[in-house]
Amino acid sequence: MSTAQGARARARIEVTAAIKDEARRQLAAEGAARLSLRAVARELGMVSSALYRYFPSRDDLLTALIIDAYDSLGECAETAHEPAADPFRRWITVCEAVRGWALDHPHEYALIYGSPVPGYTAPEATVPAAARVGLLLIGIARDAHRDPELARPPLVDELRPEAERMAADLAPDLPPEVVTALVAAWAQLYGLVGFELFGQFNRVVEDRETFFRHAAGQLARGVGLVPTTP
Repeated sequence: MSTAQGARARARIEVTAAIKDEARRQLAAEGAARLSLRAVARELGMVSSALYRYFPSRDDLLTALIIDAYDSLGECAETAHEPAADPFRRWITVCEAVRGWALDHPHEYALIYGSPVPGYTAPEATVPAAARVGLLLIGIARDAHRDPELARPPLVDELRPEAERMAADLAPDLPPEVVTALVAAWAQLYGLVGFELFGQFNRVVEDRETFFRHAAGQLARGVGLVPTTP
């Protein structure tokens, strides 16, 4: 790559980062539904036609922000994960990392787990980043259930066909009972975080950190994980 090409590539990276930073500021101030490429361009002193060379539409910019948010959350959880610990402790650590990231990035959390943005449908390109935390939790459950003595979660007969379908799609090497419990725990984890972040716990839960740790432990037990110490 020539010097001129390298300079252009660096400039593009810098401008792309500036556009995303301004878009995140607008998310915090106005919400995702009111994100506007023209407003971003205006705040950066750019003409709209120049910004469109980086992001052809609002949806393209939203997709980039969503992928960045999922990747940031996934990296946070993966960094906090303690592979040498027992599965129960690993599960709690990952859940606490998810909560900590959400409290530090409330507007980005709202973008990926809040109300859908009118007129926007997330493309397949967001899936790998969105799956990072889920795959981490699946891996923890997989390691735990290598122990043949570990009890499987209960599963009612009428749910078994759906449980087997989910297992085939998500984790074919895990029992359907475990995969069903994992999907439920995944939804409840983000429900717990959302309730705290969006104010539903106001005047209900005061010691939220302790409450969350206890609730995360209950989710772990629901997946069949048990602590090695009382």
